[in-house]
Amino acid sequence: MSPLIRAVIDTNALRHNLKVIRARAGRAKVMAVIKANAYGHGLVSAALALEGADAFAVARLEEALALRAAGIRAPILLLQGVFSAAQLADAAHEGLDLVLHDAAQIELLEKSAAADRLAVWLKIDSGMHRLGFAPAEFAGMLARIRRLSPAPRELRLLTHLACANERDERATLAQLQCFREATRGLDCEVSIANSAGLFGDVALGWCHWVRPGLALYGVSPFADCTAQQLGLKPVMTLTSAVIAVRRVARGESVGYGGAWVAARDSVIATVAAGYGDGMHRSLESGTPVLVGGQRAPLAGRVSMDMLAVDVSALDTVQVGAPVVLWGEGLPVEEVAHHAGTIPYELLCSVSQRVPLELR
Repeated sequence: MSPLIRAVIDTNALRHNLKVIRARAGRAKVMAVIKANAYGHGLVSAALALEGADAFAVARLEEALALRAAGIRAPILLLQGVFSAAQLADAAHEGLDLVLHDAAQIELLEKSAAADRLAVWLKIDSGMHRLGFAPAEFAGMLARIRRLSPAPRELRLLTHLACANERDERATLAQLQCFREATRGLDCEVSIANSAGLFGDVALGWCHWVRPGLALYGVSPFADCTAQQLGLKPVMTLTSAVIAVRRVARGESVGYGGAWVAARDSVIATVAAGYGDGMHRSLESGTPVLVGGQRAPLAGRVSMDMLAVDVSALDTVQVGAPVVLWGEGLPVEEVAHHAGTIPYELLCSVSQRVPLELR
């Protein structure tokens, strides 16, 4: 029996988006960011669909080990690095790449004989102030890496852009200048551009690697630009079905707290989807969904397993009618705006009880 609610994953769209990104990246290699269960799209299945990527990036060791267990042999970068000798041993055994952003991580390597099985990426904090070495301490940390014996099989450099999705370039330009000054004269491969940097105004000529995440999944990183305008296709379509249809008289309320009151005699369709599935409770009345391919607004509060839709303006809606919550025909960016959040959060919020259906 087919489940009512499911997240349909278009693997052809994933490959299309990778092709668009590769064309945009020019000579730079593409590291596909598939952390957080590939932004809710399925860690292993996304990696298999993106086999044309030059490398993958995840946040944590468990994610990398799951990829290796599934037979993924491509380079995998741990964006948070490792935090114990045991984790370092596992990373070395699997031939992973490590981001180094804290002196304690360099100390782990100094006490280990496994550095030659690892590629390391020294992270510079160019202004985000989250992870990475301050420019003033970078030279000292680099010297410690170069004294390692055995030496890492590769030494690369990276930073992360905090405001590349904003059209005011000043913060990004300041970060780029900071990174340039800290790395002047070094002959190392570098990675700077995330999705926003890649499709924005960051000059990519001196980037050896790009690290797209959101764009891979067919979502725009910019508030003023759609994914379609960037040539990207949505990968996830979150879909469900109508499970009840009833008439509501003018003045009657719908849902918890009676938050929505019918301004006229109305027809309300109840859909099998709620915050237990990933539809945020913060979604306001009026948020659009597609019922049988036609737009209709939410009516009242999202509950755990259901939401109500005002289908009064549509042709006859019956139980079983398909409903698109976001995806093909309804960008997740638009839905996120109604929830007062960002598309990253909606995609990552799809719950484990929602099956992924690969196409």
